[in-house]
Amino acid sequence: MGITVNRKNILFKPKLDRVLARRFNLSPERSKRIIQRVLALSDEQKNSLITQILRNYARRHRSVLNVLERNFKFKEQELKDLKIDSKKLSDVEKLLIGSFFTMEYSIEAAAYFNPSIVISPDQSQTHEGEKRVILSFRAVGEGHLSSIVFRSGIIDKNLNIELDEVGILLDKPKHVKNYRYKKDDFMEKLLQLHNPEKKILKIVEDKIADTFIYDELVRFIKEIEEENELTHDSQILMQQMLWLASSHYEIAYSLDTSISERVIFPISDTEKNGIEDARFVAYKDSKGRITYYATYTAYDGHSILPKLLSTKDFLNFKIHPINGKIANKGAALFPRKVNGKYAMLCRVDGENSYVSFSDTLTNWHEEIHLVAEPEFPWEFIQVGNCGSPLETEKGWLVITHSVGPMREYVIGAMLLDLKDPTKVLGKLTEPLLFANEEERNGYVPNVLYSCGQIIHNNHLILPYAYSDHESTYATISIDELLDTLLGNGDH
Repeated sequence: MGITVNRKNILFKPKLDRVLARRFNLSPERSKRIIQRVLALSDEQKNSLITQILRNYARRHRSVLNVLERNFKFKEQELKDLKIDSKKLSDVEKLLIGSFFTMEYSIEAAAYFNPSIVISPDQSQTHEGEKRVILSFRAVGEGHLSSIVFRSGIIDKNLNIELDEVGILLDKPKHVKNYRYKKDDFMEKLLQLHNPEKKILKIVEDKIADTFIYDELVRFIKEIEEENELTHDSQILMQQMLWLASSHYEIAYSLDTSISERVIFPISDTEKNGIEDARFVAYKDSKGRITYYATYTAYDGHSILPKLLSTKDFLNFKIHPINGKIANKGAALFPRKVNGKYAMLCRVDGENSYVSFSDTLTNWHEEIHLVAEPEFPWEFIQVGNCGSPLETEKGWLVITHSVGPMREYVIGAMLLDLKDPTKVLGKLTEPLLFANEEERNGYVPNVLYSCGQIIHNNHLILPYAYSDHESTYATISIDELLDTLLGNGDH
């Protein structure tokens, strides 16, 4: 007799009308021709066209005028090339030019998957046995570009989740690049990415100040390029310095947005091909204060860069790259320190599960410890985590994902010792969940995956995605699961 898994008939589905207004990039030469065509229209045509655009798009965006104005400003160089003084253009002309370099992007059109869940910092208007929760998802749109989106709702005493109304006026954050870098830390990470020639390395080290901000680094690089004849390898190094520096940033959203309207969209160069699989966890420090952290993977089309996102209110976020041995996909932070150190689940070789420890949240250079490797046929290809461990009286409960024959992804569980999480107390000998007939067909067949869970009313609340397409959740008795993991059950 197996563990009782209650699949809830509540689906988390994408909404195709959730669109962002993005910049539409065209070459400078094409852009100049388009600008000339716009300005050649009669005043009557210009007024008629902008009226039509605003009628069709104003209700789909929080401030479409701001978007059009912003995208017009990106064409400043083309206007200069055409010897057009932007100050002499009318507001209508500026908005029209901006409209031709704007496009709508449906953030969830392709897939809505890999969910995680945390208890919300806002527990107002809840009743006994209820908790307000925040779910995060990986949303995929045109071009397979991934972003992080949120949903809020209440889970009741019967373990049913009722989602709040989903907003459609999506809001991109104000982007702030004001991180101050330390030279030693920056150079250490840079040398992990690139093995430069000794000559250019000395030039870089002499030029860079002990601490600097992004704009100062841009100036340093410009000076290096002007003062030296750079080889192809050195030019790549300059690009990687900017690439690395752009991976630290802060973002903030307007207070008048609902959480479902806040989209963490790829911003830096390191993320231009997407943000993948955020594993959110409510981290409690020694004074009982909660910070929400998420490890995620940024991809620029060539390199993977693990990052750590942090927030206290889901309005303001800080993003930092993660350095060290765990710099790979699938890291998940423990919800508190263990023996005075931060602890992280990781999968450094893409095949086995490890635990690592560190004195800081972003630098992980200490020895890694193997905790699980493929043992059963359903995990012969790999075994990893499905998010941060959950603390129970009997141990750290880790929900796992494994890959077996026919590239089937299944969900399992293991239990680690509370005082020494490198010690495995128990592991399921059969999958907890595998794709059923309704779940196995989709964008990527036969895949179940989760990025984070909670415990509510003594039950595991396990949101999961199926076939990289849509998401749902299941509930499991914690007592039954722990008894089985410790060898006291029937599984």
